[in-house]
Amino acid sequence: MTTHHPITIVGAGLGGLALARVLHVHGIEAALYDLDASPAARTQGGMLDIHHDSGQVALRAAGLLEEFRALVHPGGEATRVLDKDAVVRLEQSDGDRGERPETDRGDLRDLLLGSLPEGAVHWGTKVTGARPLGDGRHEVTPADGTAFTTDLLVGADGAWSRIRPLLSDAQPAYTGVSFVEADLKDADLRHPVSAEVVGDGMLFALGAGRGFLAHRETDGSLHVYAAVEAPEGWLDGIDFGDDEAARAQVLEHFADWDKSLRALIADADGPLVPRRIHALPAGHRWPRVPGVTLLGDAAHLMSPFAGEGANLALLDGAELGLALAAHPGDTEAALTAYEEEMFRRSELSARESAASGALLFRADAPQGLLDMFAGHG
Repeated sequence: MTTHHPITIVGAGLGGLALARVLHVHGIEAALYDLDASPAARTQGGMLDIHHDSGQVALRAAGLLEEFRALVHPGGEATRVLDKDAVVRLEQSDGDRGERPETDRGDLRDLLLGSLPEGAVHWGTKVTGARPLGDGRHEVTPADGTAFTTDLLVGADGAWSRIRPLLSDAQPAYTGVSFVEADLKDADLRHPVSAEVVGDGMLFALGAGRGFLAHRETDGSLHVYAAVEAPEGWLDGIDFGDDEAARAQVLEHFADWDKSLRALIADADGPLVPRRIHALPAGHRWPRVPGVTLLGDAAHLMSPFAGEGANLALLDGAELGLALAAHPGDTEAALTAYEEEMFRRSELSARESAASGALLFRADAPQGLLDMFAGHG
């Protein structure tokens, strides 16, 4: 017999887990499917700033806000802005503001996972597609050739979602910016100059069309992004299988930058990691389709330059869970209420993210970012 779930969530990232947790708090169980073989199959990325008006709202709805506060990285809200000559143009201490506290993505994911019943996540299941069966029900097909059915299907499966085609033909497009990621381990001892350059929290070292974004992680390492406005094929011309050659090719774009900034890539521990930045159209939405919806990057992938992606995924998950709990027996009313608000807030954030990206790397950088901080001052 085919397995049937009343609610299925595809993707056990932050958004999918937040949805499952809020549903669980309200006595509603859901099945999650994730392609990773286990929770420890891969690292979960670097630091996240969890916003007081989105991510923290979601964690409060999930009953996990106090536990989250124990995970906050002290000093993580500190910010430094440098120009390409390593001149400090702005420096802000953490100040214990609490509006955007930093935490490790992996720690936050573990918190959400640990709040769910044992076996809630079906690991090692790569969903390849789904099809409608009528009356809002769907059949979901994993890569292993099996199938299961569900009354409500939620795509929380990221940028290249396999659930999104049920709702929309939209595909992520390259934004014109590429990242190369690097790590510097045990920075205070092994990379003291870089540790001083980055400081206790976040670094923005900016110039026209390029820059270094970096943050200090809870284990004392530095996570660095070299950002370059470049054609989509730029990364294809770099041999990332040869660490020394890759560093040299990336640093060609920072030839006239201060040595202390170039060291963020030149002294990297381990291989560099390429990443093209993609986004869905700002204002991406779809007509109401019975029995299926999206959250997080699957719904509104945007550039990372406003720090909204993880926060919106958390809030989407929590808001969808609350809507379903508030409309027992009327899934369509819940989905309509959820999507209306999600479309509104995600469009605003997507436009803000695109504008921030343009501001960071404009011809007079870092002046645009300095002006933004002054405006918020």
